[in-house]
Amino acid sequence: MDASRRTPRGGDQPSERPTHSAPEEDGVRGGRAPGRPRASTFEYREVVLPRGTSGGQARALLTEEAEYGKWELAGVRLYVGGLRRVVLRRRIIRMQRTA
Repeated sequence: MDASRRTPRGGDQPSERPTHSAPEEDGVRGGRAPGRPRASTFEYREVVLPRGTSGGQARALLTEEAEYGKWELAGVRLYVGGLRRVVLRRRIIRMQRTA
C-alpha cells in the first residue's frame, strides 16, 4: 500500500468521512402533522476501501460495523482502479416529549 492512500493516523485502516445526518423534511407526509419532523432519520458514513482490499477483508470490516455499530449497507460503488466507496447508514431515533 503506498503512503498516499494511508490515513492520517498512519495505519492501514480505511479512511472515513465525517458522520452527518440527513436533512429533515417538513410538511404532511406519511400521516405526520404539518411542521413536525419525523420521529427518526438516518445518519450516513462513507468508508473508502483501497484497491488492495480483498473481498473477505471488506466483508469482515462491514460485518463488524453492522454488528457493533448498528450500521447497515446503503450502497457500494466499485471504481475501475479497484477502489470501493461504501455508504453505511443507521437510524437516529429522536424521542418525543410526552409531558
